[in-house]
Amino acid sequence: MTYFTKAKFLMSAPDIGHLKQDGGIEVAFAGRSNAGKSSALNTLTRQKNLARTSKTPGRTQMINIFELDDHRRLVDLPGYGFAQVPLAMKKKWQKSLGEYLQKREQLRGLVVMMDIRHPFKDLDQELIHWAVSAELPVLALLTKSDKLKSGKRKAQLLMAREAAMAFCGDVTVNTFSSLNKQGLPELEQVLTMWLDLKEATDRNSDA
Repeated sequence: MTYFTKAKFLMSAPDIGHLKQDGGIEVAFAGRSNAGKSSALNTLTRQKNLARTSKTPGRTQMINIFELDDHRRLVDLPGYGFAQVPLAMKKKWQKSLGEYLQKREQLRGLVVMMDIRHPFKDLDQELIHWAVSAELPVLALLTKSDKLKSGKRKAQLLMAREAAMAFCGDVTVNTFSSLNKQGLPELEQVLTMWLDLKEATDRNSDA
């Protein structure tokens, strides 16, 4: 079992103004509405229903906070892109997303999820450019890797890593599948580094 299995739902908020300002560290998950964020969070935490999933993309309308301990949190941000919702609602979501990314001081890393078959769409690139300009590390996670055979998956990963070099920042690219857990250890490794969980685990062991 991993540290991430301790995750539990803490709260939902429509915007940054409703979030607690109590310090700590957060890692955020962002992506298009059909990128599989909720499924990835459930796979990461080994909990089937921690983050709600739906066959209809765009159900994540709020900023959802999941607590690992008193000081560390995972954040599921509103999906963007192809959600079949009214334009006014879509603009509201994107405003919440933008405010969190620009103003949340607790943010230590950003996971940008993209379907491996369609990586680096315009909104994905905008998000990564913002993170790089803010000197924030980014993990570009190519989801649904089970949809491709091994050769095609490796080719897509190589192409995406070459494309990521153009951002001129701390941008790592890995593949991931919620279905067969491919890429899960690599995801855990990056998150553990950002959240400094090894130090926390060592302290707990010594207690």
